Amino acid sequence: MDQTAAGILDPIAHEIWDMKYRFKAADGTGLDTTPDDSRWRVARAVSLAEKPEERDRWAGEFHSILSGYRYLPAGRILAGAGTGRSVTLFNCFVMGRIPDSLTGIFDGLREAALTMQQGGGIGHDFSTLRPRGAAVRGVGADASGPLSFMDVWDAMCRTIMSAGARRGAMMGTLRCDHPDIEAFVAAKRDPSRLRNFNLSVLVTDAFMAAIKADGDWPLIFEGQTFRVIKARSLWDQIMRATYDYAEPGVIFIDRINTENNLSYCETIASCNPCGEQPLPPYGACLLGSLNVARFVIAPFTDESRLDANELARVAGLAVRFMDDVIDISNYPLAAQKEEALAKRRIGLGITGLADALAMLGLVYGSPEAATAAGDWLRVIEEAAYGASVALARERGPFPLFDKMKYGASGHASRLPEKLRAAIAAHGIRNGLLTSIAPTGTISLFAGNVSSGIEPIFSIGYDRKILLPDGSRRSERVTDYAAAQWYALHGPDAALPPAFVTAETLSPHAHLVMQQAVQRHVDSSISKTINVPASLSFEAFKAVYEEAYDMGLKGCTTFRPNEVTGSVLSVEAPPAKSGEVVYMKQPLARHEVLPGFTYKLKWPESDHAIYITVNDIVEGGRRRPFEIFINSKNMEHYAWTVALTRMISAVFRRGGDVSFVVEELKAVFDPRGGQWLGGRYVPSLLAAIGGVIEKHMLDTGFLKREDHPGGVGLALAVGEARRSSCPRCGEQALVFQEGCATCLSCGFSKCS
Repeated sequence: MDQTAAGILDPIAHEIWDMKYRFKAADGTGLDTTPDDSRWRVARAVSLAEKPEERDRWAGEFHSILSGYRYLPAGRILAGAGTGRSVTLFNCFVMGRIPDSLTGIFDGLREAALTMQQGGGIGHDFSTLRPRGAAVRGVGADASGPLSFMDVWDAMCRTIMSAGARRGAMMGTLRCDHPDIEAFVAAKRDPSRLRNFNLSVLVTDAFMAAIKADGDWPLIFEGQTFRVIKARSLWDQIMRATYDYAEPGVIFIDRINTENNLSYCETIASCNPCGEQPLPPYGACLLGSLNVARFVIAPFTDESRLDANELARVAGLAVRFMDDVIDISNYPLAAQKEEALAKRRIGLGITGLADALAMLGLVYGSPEAATAAGDWLRVIEEAAYGASVALARERGPFPLFDKMKYGASGHASRLPEKLRAAIAAHGIRNGLLTSIAPTGTISLFAGNVSSGIEPIFSIGYDRKILLPDGSRRSERVTDYAAAQWYALHGPDAALPPAFVTAETLSPHAHLVMQQAVQRHVDSSISKTINVPASLSFEAFKAVYEEAYDMGLKGCTTFRPNEVTGSVLSVEAPPAKSGEVVYMKQPLARHEVLPGFTYKLKWPESDHAIYITVNDIVEGGRRRPFEIFINSKNMEHYAWTVALTRMISAVFRRGGDVSFVVEELKAVFDPRGGQWLGGRYVPSLLAAIGGVIEKHMLDTGFLKREDHPGGVGLALAVGEARRSSCPRCGEQALVFQEGCATCLSCGFSKCS
């Protein structure tokens, strides 16, 4: 058994547990002394929903599936269950329908703030708000449109974050026939706007048909046609925006409602921030994942197989666990509790899929891998529905269960006949049961298994570990399946061909896997299709059209771009700045030095900052010699003087002083950074580092080919170049599972 399965945590997993899941007193003292204490805390808390005389038994059963990392409840449950704190154990919510009135809008804003305060990510459909310029009857004014109110939501989320709560995550959706859809699509072209939102367009079947027919497309609100445009023109705008800056995503909303088991009692118009849970107004969903990599027997051998019987058994216990959580959780709003109890929706999914495939010698994206993934999800689906029927016999079906309507259409209508007959006879406890959610942090906690149904992103990368004295050290993180291979064959053994990574896969390979899994998932899937920057626009559009034709419920891609950053370009060797001149003594200053002065406008400051860098010529090469930083803002005076003296002293010692840029650009402001020139800059000091870098590039001290675009020094984070993290500043931000996650510090946009 590997160390993680035995309960011995590596430094990374220990940090994740201590930082995110360990129960601590107000003074930071650990009340859970080991990860097993945390598992027992959760198991006992969840068992409180059972009959008093059976709680010990079920606590033991729940603990058994939590041990060995076979079942991984979502982080909210691991962190909150059994702590007595006023937090929700639900990961995601969709808020109520926003009335088209000022009072209704701000009531919705208040509800959103209360939900986020307890740690819930939220989704909102803004299609109910009248378009910009429409008349507001009774006040003699024109409407400002849904985007103006989305700006208000964005500011609210930023305020909640600054108050020290968990980072807020929001989804904003708009129908493809709303008159403001073109402005919505283009909103994130402004890199400073709606940064706390993920955006998705609700695409209808009629719109897709109009695209294929090259037909007209009316933009309508409450029966009134405001404009008529060409469907292909709007589709191209959506695709161009996604191609250029990774948003908006696309949700095939008619398909979601048609496939919904509960279509007879709800209509869905939005989803949670990462897209795996389309939900009705006030809908909420619990999440949890089965770690399929832990069910592989005899990996990397001719006898390797997945233990389907044990997978089914654990899936059934996980359903009971999650059904109990519904009853013990807090809810930010009464309407959310009412909705959750009425339908008892859960989202049981998987993680570690790519690792399990590699351990069985199957190549992610191949027909054989897709067949295996579909088979495993069918096992989970049938076990989950069967367990829910058993719970209905014991406890009763969910309150809105309708024997005549449930299963008459939608996903449940395609279940095996035996299951459909059992549901008709006894009902079912949970309206929907399966979903594939983002699992970045819990997968790392479980030994760095591949996330969700995503391919292996990187065989290995470096992650920073925070030490008790405040310093950090770097730890190597190796993919779980690769670590098992190295343990069997040695650390230098070449990996088998089945170890493919995200950067080597075609978009079609991603879609094939998503389709195979979606057949057995009644909700949806959080997945990102990473594509190279070199992919043509026409080929990029074809990905979305193929996703629709394959029956998927949505599609999210990430292509490296100037607004969001780069994640797929292969990591270049460490930058070399040419010949380096070292000096034992500081250089003497010449009477006259050439230099440049740069004006830096930091959004939080009323006054510009002026940065002067003077150079000296040594050996025919111009190199920085001193720096001066000036501003009318006296708040900056002391640290700017200290900074100029220290940097100038370093410059005068000679050598490869480009590290100054790297150090400054890694500084992050805990209050948040700013967007400058289309790029996120984590702090004012990082912005100054960027100015120094630009100067070094322009004067030839640094080679431009080693610093493409003049965008800072690439840090070694494994096999791919990532974007800078807004929390820690490391270039370790990756885009997968519909979410942005930092591999270095654990920051997640969707947490």
